[in-house]
Amino acid sequence: MSLFEENYKKNVVPQLMKDFGYRNVMQVPKITKIVVNTSIAEATQNIKALDVAAAELMSITGQKPVIRKARKSIANFKLREGQPIAASVTLRKQRMFEFFSRLVNIAFPRVRDFKGVSTKSFDGRGNYTFGVTEQIMFPEINYDKVDKIRGMNITICTSAENDDEARALLKYMGMPFRN
Repeated sequence: MSLFEENYKKNVVPQLMKDFGYRNVMQVPKITKIVVNTSIAEATQNIKALDVAAAELMSITGQKPVIRKARKSIANFKLREGQPIAASVTLRKQRMFEFFSRLVNIAFPRVRDFKGVSTKSFDGRGNYTFGVTEQIMFPEINYDKVDKIRGMNITICTSAENDDEARALLKYMGMPFRN
């Protein structure tokens, strides 16, 4: 059990039970999975760009990404149906807690002029999505070997039933929200 999991069980669960009046520990929301997704626009012309992005995603998450293909053709973007366009990773259990810990404790503090993440990115069902503009905020990425700065979307799925519960859960877990 990681320190983050231990912190969840010892500190976060009792705090949430007190705040929301849960009677049973099983009612307390928890993080179920984290999905990290990166979409590469230049993959339509250069398929190697997607391979590089997938390798970077693998080094950040510690798990092999799944290559996603376009669902439909869009002529303006020179995109055909079935063409590889993105890479995504779904993290659960131990890897999920490790990634969340590295994101909150290492990656966010490395960003210059970081004021916190927005509190408005909840979807109404307790899931939180935010974008990261550059992959070099993660220490696993060697700055000298980066050919191009790429962003990624990170979705944190929780078992919370509404945004208030999810916001409280993530806040107690250490997510740096903007004031």
